[in-house]
Amino acid sequence: MLTSVGKFLRKVRIDHGEILKDMADKLGVSASFLSAVENGKKKMPSDWNRKICEIYKLSDEQTLDFTKAIAASEKTVEMNFSDASFSRKELAISFARKFSDIDDDQVEKIKKILSEDNKNELY
Repeated sequence: MLTSVGKFLRKVRIDHGEILKDMADKLGVSASFLSAVENGKKKMPSDWNRKICEIYKLSDEQTLDFTKAIAASEKTVEMNFSDASFSRKELAISFARKFSDIDDDQVEKIKKILSEDNKNELY
């Protein structure tokens, strides 16, 4: 089944007059891998967000749409704690444990805290 990311990537390809293989070549992967990502059988590599925005010169609005498509398609999130302090690890694990209990109001508050607009308020 085509994912939100798959729909977005397909639209970008069509808008640029490309076929699956063209985009796959630009991303340095096989057409079958790109197809598997589009269909939700493989996880999209994290560096594709940046690559696709750069390769296809996405507008700010397209970049936001792409980010939303990625979020809608994600089933799991992997975090690398190799350089994280104990305090940061503890925060991430606590957040993960409480994630399903967070209501919409709390989600909006957390998003506001994490937004770029409030970056200075965190320090």
